[in-house]
Formats: sequence, structure tokens, C-alpha cells
Amino acid sequence: MFSFLADKLDNTFRKLRGLGKISEKNISDALKDIRVALLEADVEFSVAREFIAHVKEQAMGTEVLKSIKPGEQIVKIFRDEIAELLGGDVATLDLTDPARILVVGLNGAGKTTTSAKLALRLKKEGRRPLLVACDLIRPAAIDQLATLAKQIDVPVFTPAPGEKDVVRVAREALQWAKTQDGTVIIFDTAGRQEVDEELIGELKRLNDYIDPRETLLVVDAATGQQAVQVACTFNNAVGITGIVMTKLDGDARGGAALSMRSVTGKPIKFAGEGEKLDQFGPFVPDRLADRILGMGDIVGLVEHAAARIDEEQAMKSAQRMAEGKFDFNDFLDQMRMMQSLGPLEGLLGLLPGFGKLKKQIPAGALDPKRMKHMEAIVLSMTKKERSNPMLLNPSRRRRISAGSGRPIFEVNKLIKNFTEMKKMMSGKGKMGAMMKQMAGSMPGMAGGGGMPDLSGIDMKSLGMGGLKGMALKGALKGVGAANKIGNLFRGR
Repeated sequence: MFSFLADKLDNTFRKLRGLGKISEKNISDALKDIRVALLEADVEFSVAREFIAHVKEQAMGTEVLKSIKPGEQIVKIFRDEIAELLGGDVATLDLTDPARILVVGLNGAGKTTTSAKLALRLKKEGRRPLLVACDLIRPAAIDQLATLAKQIDVPVFTPAPGEKDVVRVAREALQWAKTQDGTVIIFDTAGRQEVDEELIGELKRLNDYIDPRETLLVVDAATGQQAVQVACTFNNAVGITGIVMTKLDGDARGGAALSMRSVTGKPIKFAGEGEKLDQFGPFVPDRLADRILGMGDIVGLVEHAAARIDEEQAMKSAQRMAEGKFDFNDFLDQMRMMQSLGPLEGLLGLLPGFGKLKKQIPAGALDPKRMKHMEAIVLSMTKKERSNPMLLNPSRRRRISAGSGRPIFEVNKLIKNFTEMKKMMSGKGKMGAMMKQMAGSMPGMAGGGGMPDLSGIDMKSLGMGGLKGMALKGALKGVGAANKIGNLFRGR
């Protein structure tokens, strides 16, 4: 996400940071580069022009030019302006009773999946969401919503087969909702390939009838400025209250997100960064600005991991490792826990400076298939072999290679890495002491009093510079043993 813009900006700001003194010419040259980068990232022209004007006005100030580190000051100004451009503060939902949410958008943007993702998030927050299928146009849309609702265990209202009147569906759904004890009703609506009078007319009738607290427009971030134009059209027609941007993980340029708030005047309230139902969350401008500038998002990383990692299991593994008892059964548990966090590239992308390190990583090193390959190798071991890796002699390794369908050198490499890691983690050096400290902090890892902040440890002194050190350091800020173990093994 935003990798194209981040790379361009990194080059420009590196030049500024390297200057002891900065002149107006330095600033003007840098702003020209930034303007070009924004336009190439598909930011709307007038938005880019106004943004540059704001940055220039502040960067030309005497207090900046004469400061000890003017380059850093300008980077901060840019970062703050990016956050403001993205919307400033986090925009929350209005869920006062009656809490009704209308989800609208074009076909293919992800309305139905977004409706389910939103329902799941509200459910985790302690609310009681209900889903209503109002897409009477797209084949299988109703079945899709019903399937997703079953996956997240949320009640769903589906219209009778052949129903064509969306207002009648809404009326019946509101009567049904009275029997469900729900606190939020989410209406998934029909879309079209493009905005037309029939679509707008249907949405207006539905909007007028249910009188929603929120009308959320779902747009595909990868469509660039087309997404901004769609947002303006929907806003003029039905008065949207917020935007949900989907497929942000596949948008390297990010121009739509950067233009959306300025052009439409409406906040981006949520963002989807993957296909899984839990890959969805509030759009936080400050954090996104940090990520664009390569500063990472440690808070987002910890929140992401805390919601998916079994804390008790992770700490149990840390304790077993500290005592030298860690085996391939534990390793298998940790791999599966890591897989629940999603693609490694996305996870490491939340760490400061990962954009620069990514260029140094060998091709395919972050391929999620590598974790699957390791899992296949471990599953091809017998229970005794997983419990006692010392049994893995050459003949057993050949059998495991054949059983997993992986070459013998991969089997040997995994066993070697595992043995070395186990020895390092349970030893008397700094890493062994770190593991013992982690194991001793069992209670409340995510609650404030548990995991110690060990990010100040010098990773190079442990022989773990570069990517390994960066990944481990970020993990130790609170993610826990599972993240750390996975980062040691994935692709290395």
C-alpha cells in the first residue's frame, strides 16, 4: 500500500535530511519532486496543488529554515499535512438508536463482503448487528451475504425468491428486526457497473424509507481517481456520510485515498486490506501518514496481533523455549498462529523502515507458500519425531522429504534452523535472557503490565542485523513470542 509514493518521497526527504542548512531553493526543488510524486501516485491535480501550497507556506517559515535540523522539520510538516489531507481525526460511526447503516456502491467494489466485515467488527465491539440483503439484482448476492452471515454468526434477513421491490424488502426486514434483539441493522444494497438513473432512483427510495444514521459508500481503492468521481456522484445523489475503501493492500499508488476527503468532503471511515473478514478496521489518518513516510505503524501491528494471537499459547511456547523444551509440535502451533496474522509482507510493512529493507530481500522470501511448505515438512514427521528432533537421522529425513513433497535440502535447512534457534533461545546469552524475561511475563501481555518493552536491545549484538533484527525488534514491542518465532523462520 502506497509503496510507489513512499519510495518517491523517501528519495526526496533523504536529500533534505542530509543538508545542514536549507535554502528556499532547496525547499522549492523538493516540493517540485513531491508534486510530481503525488501526481504520479494518481492524486487529483487540484488536491496536489493545494497540498503543496500548504506545505510550502509552513516550510518557508524562519523558525524552520534556521532550526537545528530543518530537514526533519520539513518532513514533520509534510507528515502532518498528509494526515490532515487524509482526514485528520478518526471518523466514527453514528450508532444512536435507531442505528441503521446503508451500504452502497458499484458492482465489484466489495459491498457484500464489507457489510459482513463491518458486522463482525461491531459484534467484537459488543454490539448486536443484523444483516439485511437488499441486493435484488446481482445473482447469488443474497446467498453470498447469507453464507458470510453464517460464518460470523450474525442473523440475516433474506427476501423471498423473485422479490423485486427493495422498499418492501426493507419494510419486512424492519419488522423482522424487532424479533431479533439487534442494536445495529446493516443493509447491503444492489450496485451497477456504473452509476445510472435506475440505481440512483432505487437507492433514493430505500434511503428515504429506512432513514439511515449512516450511508457508507464502498469504493475500490485500486480504481484511482475513478473512485473519487464515483464518490462525488453518490454523495450528490443520496448524501453519503462516510467512505469505506477496499483493496487498499493492492493499491501501490494511493491517489484515491489521498484525494477522497478533499474532493468529496466526506471522511474515509473504514479500510479493507485483505479478503479475510477480519482484515478490516477504522481508517486512521495519522497512522497511514506514518506508513507513507516509512515510519511504520507499531500500534497497528500490536493491535493486529493482539486480536489474532492466542496469548496464553504464545507465552507457553516462550516458556518452553526458555527451558529448552521447545519442539516441532510447538513450532507447528506457532506457524499456524503466524498464518492467522496474514501475509508476512503486510505484517512487516507495519515496521519502521521496512520499505527500505524490502528492496534487499531476495525474490520470493516473503512468499506465503514458504510457510505452507514448512508446515508440510513438520506434518510429515511422526509424533515421536516432532517431540524429539534428535531422532531425525538421514533416512528419516528422506522419508519426510518424500512425504511432504519438498526437496531434502529444505528439510535439512528447516531442522538446522530449528536446532540453532532452540539453542540460542535457551542459552545463557542475551537472547536466552530475553526469552526467560518473556516467559516470566505471562499475565496480561496485551493489557499493559505484561510484555516488557525490549525494543532497545541491540539486535546486531545478537547476530541479527538487517531484516531479522528489524522484525524481531518490532515483535518485541508487544506482539509476543509467536510473531518473533515466525519472523525468524519465514524465508530465512
